[in-house]
Amino acid sequence: MQSSAKTVKDYLNELPEERKTAFLRIRDCILNNIPKGFEEIMSYGMLGYVVPHSIYPNGYHCNPKLPLPFINIGSQKNFIAVHHLGIYANPKLLDWFVSEYPKHCNQKLDIGKGCIRFKNLDQIPFDLLEELARKISVKDWIECYETQIKSRKSN
Repeated sequence: MQSSAKTVKDYLNELPEERKTAFLRIRDCILNNIPKGFEEIMSYGMLGYVVPHSIYPNGYHCNPKLPLPFINIGSQKNFIAVHHLGIYANPKLLDWFVSEYPKHCNQKLDIGKGCIRFKNLDQIPFDLLEELARKISVKDWIECYETQIKSRKSN
């Protein structure tokens, strides 16, 4: 479920009331903890946290006109999704997250390739999301992206 909102403010205004509090808290977890240099924008119909072209002029290999994506959060039909490309690209970060999750939440982890789904809004491990947001700097993300994702796609 992608939004057609053009601005972050418009996206936030269209959130369903029953999800708004949890969604805004996830957003705060990211905004208050993500390292300097990432920028919040609309990206793929969700809120996106990206490396802007001013820092990484090459942009995203799938579409170089787009800034390099890192994290997206979206309100889907039945859940809130946190898409974290660092978890997708870095097996050590994925292993860390999977092993830490049960220490913060008694709900079973619902995760795909970098997509963490939260269906029960009372069981979101906000403290763990804060820690996850702090884990990778812009410099580290660019290095990981170039070695783990971009190099795979060009082969």
